[in-house]
Amino acid sequence: MAVETPLSTREVPAPRGIVPVLATVGIGVALMQTLIVPILPRLPVLVGATPDNTSWAVTATLLAGAVVTPISGRLGDMFGKRRMLLVSLSMMVLGSAVCALSSTLVPLVLGRTLQGAAVGAIPLGIAILRDELPPRQLPSAMATISATMGVGGAIGLPVAAFVAQMTDWHMLFVASLLLGCVCIAAVLLIVPESPRRSPGRFDFAGALMLSAALVLLLLPVTKGNEWGWTSPITLGMFAGAVVVFLGWGLYELRVERPLVDLRVSARRPVLTTNLASVALGFAMYSNVLAFPQLLMAPPETGYGFGQTMVAAGVALAPSGLVMMALSPVSARITTRFGARVTLACGAALVGLGYLTVYVLYQELWHIIGASMLIGAGVGLAYAAMPALIMAAVPLRESAAANSLNTLMRSIGTTSAAAVVGVMLAAMTQRIGDSVVPALEGFRASFLLAVGAAVVALVFTALIPRPGPVNRRVGDA
Repeated sequence: MAVETPLSTREVPAPRGIVPVLATVGIGVALMQTLIVPILPRLPVLVGATPDNTSWAVTATLLAGAVVTPISGRLGDMFGKRRMLLVSLSMMVLGSAVCALSSTLVPLVLGRTLQGAAVGAIPLGIAILRDELPPRQLPSAMATISATMGVGGAIGLPVAAFVAQMTDWHMLFVASLLLGCVCIAAVLLIVPESPRRSPGRFDFAGALMLSAALVLLLLPVTKGNEWGWTSPITLGMFAGAVVVFLGWGLYELRVERPLVDLRVSARRPVLTTNLASVALGFAMYSNVLAFPQLLMAPPETGYGFGQTMVAAGVALAPSGLVMMALSPVSARITTRFGARVTLACGAALVGLGYLTVYVLYQELWHIIGASMLIGAGVGLAYAAMPALIMAAVPLRESAAANSLNTLMRSIGTTSAAAVVGVMLAAMTQRIGDSVVPALEGFRASFLLAVGAAVVALVFTALIPRPGPVNRRVGDA
């Protein structure tokens, strides 16, 4: 029987410090994902492997995060979100320890795979907030946690570059290990376990099928440049992904307790928000990929700034700080006008930022200003997505639904890495002995990101306006 319930049902005071603790967890997980970026050019020498093989240190993390995130969300709904949050953080600590002790490629990839399994901690943290906070505190808290995804990535690049430059590269993972331990201790001390559970048997078959489908989809996306986009293995894996996704969907519609409730996910508010998330994930990652290369391009190109990795990271760090600073603003917009308006404002700012850098790229402050605009837009948009998702799903499915939304963003960022990477590799110029992306490649990637932001706006417009109550659920 349908009942009307608010976004959160708690009106008692929240545990003191729960938002800072979960925000620290979010930053720690996001930092972990960027740790290896500064050492990627030297990684083949450091671990004695070829550049093609060392790329698995990035690919493995991405695939593990995509596969584990929806599974950890469902397990959180079944067995406890705090418990699964601790499991995710333990994976981060274990993976960091393996990487810190590694000197060859295989253990490094294994450790990075375990670290990738921690990505589900962020959507689990947002779901915990829904259980623990009263409605009036929820928009601001969700905005803060959502912003950590961008903040961690933005500040992680210069910090990791500095550590890698000043000390042994293994210290990157020692720092990640220590941060993970701090997060585990804080969660044990501060975060309570939610009494809300979704009982039933875990959908092992659905988890295996979804994992296979995601690997078949994302592996050729990440390795397409290396394998060739028209090679038999690439096309074969894409075709396999389509077949497995279709089979998985049919299976999930028939099982009593599915890993992902496709009937709920097909509801217009959830579906359109997830589609907007894919587009915004694509637009956001164009900034991550293109801006550092533009800043580090040689001045002889006529458009590059010749920055070091550390300097480029410092120049782009303000965008992450803007995301965090706008958390209270996004909460006010959501409270007054609704999360749909917040998401639209975010997508519009992202598009405006890319349009700005398409026209103005001659001075360093042009790049910094555009990245801050994009950061502001991403902060608003990422804060709105969990609110839209959780207002449209039953309480018993909050972690799984939010994890699926995080997966949609990951698919967008992964696709952007492939497409923008191809674009920058196809449009190059030679400077001395080096080949660098041409200005036309950068500007084309910016226009592509503008298009992605427009697509996100279209899907946002299709999200239904909220009714007189926050949401309607089939059962709480």
